[in-house]
Amino acid sequence: MNILSIQSWVAYGHVGNASAMFPMQRLGHEVWGLHTVQFSNHTGYGAWRGEVFGAELIRELVGGLEDRNVLPRCDGVLSGYMGAAEIGDAILDTVGRVKAANAEAHYCCDPVIGDVGRGVFVRPGIPEFMRERAVPAADLITPNQFELDYLSGRSSSTLAGAAAACDAVHATGPRVIMVTSLHTEDTPDDSIDLMASGPDGRFRLRTPKLDISVNGAGDAIAALFFVHWKATHSTAEALSKAASSAYGLLARTAAAGSREILTVAAQDEFVTPSRLFTPEKI
Repeated sequence: MNILSIQSWVAYGHVGNASAMFPMQRLGHEVWGLHTVQFSNHTGYGAWRGEVFGAELIRELVGGLEDRNVLPRCDGVLSGYMGAAEIGDAILDTVGRVKAANAEAHYCCDPVIGDVGRGVFVRPGIPEFMRERAVPAADLITPNQFELDYLSGRSSSTLAGAAAACDAVHATGPRVIMVTSLHTEDTPDDSIDLMASGPDGRFRLRTPKLDISVNGAGDAIAALFFVHWKATHSTAEALSKAASSAYGLLARTAAAGSREILTVAAQDEFVTPSRLFTPEKI
């Protein structure tokens, strides 16, 4: 497949496109990367250098792709963190142009807003943009639990609540939802759940909780889930493959004691995960 991925880029480490592109490429897909920023490293270090690119640059680059007449061969658009609503406008404009060229293309939005324990960490206006414009325009979304609650206006502290929250978000537009870092009333303390909901059913997958805190893992699993779903159109299979690969990547990273995820060193996990997790239908 050909996937257009519009995200940030860092020279050192793996977040944004530097986390999302290689796993898709390792699986054999072409990835056309459009970078919204070029930073030396991710902002979690507290200091970085680089430049934030404007929305017009995205439109200009997409115009160049149109000049090459390649948009009809674009199978999907993937987006993650949006630094400003103007960037979001350019991304949604791009989605429209891609879908006009290829009616079979899909848009996967990772609606980065915040996280449990941290709250909202994006700029003012971005949460509303995600809820009111980006998510309704998406075919697939990959929120974490905090973002699911925000988008749905509901609590997902119980399994039934998480299911109801997914239904509320489905009603706004997205056909497929994968929820990461889900913890409900029956999630063991030593485990973490993921949930995926689509036209073919709703599924939960449980993995051991790893003692690790790194940046970029969400970008990788969103990309993996998107291309596996595109390849199979199976919500359960996409969840199983994406979660198994992400767990293997993080387990390798934790074992090495690395602050950056080992995207390159652990690349075999993207193709043949060392441990395969099977979701249960709920």
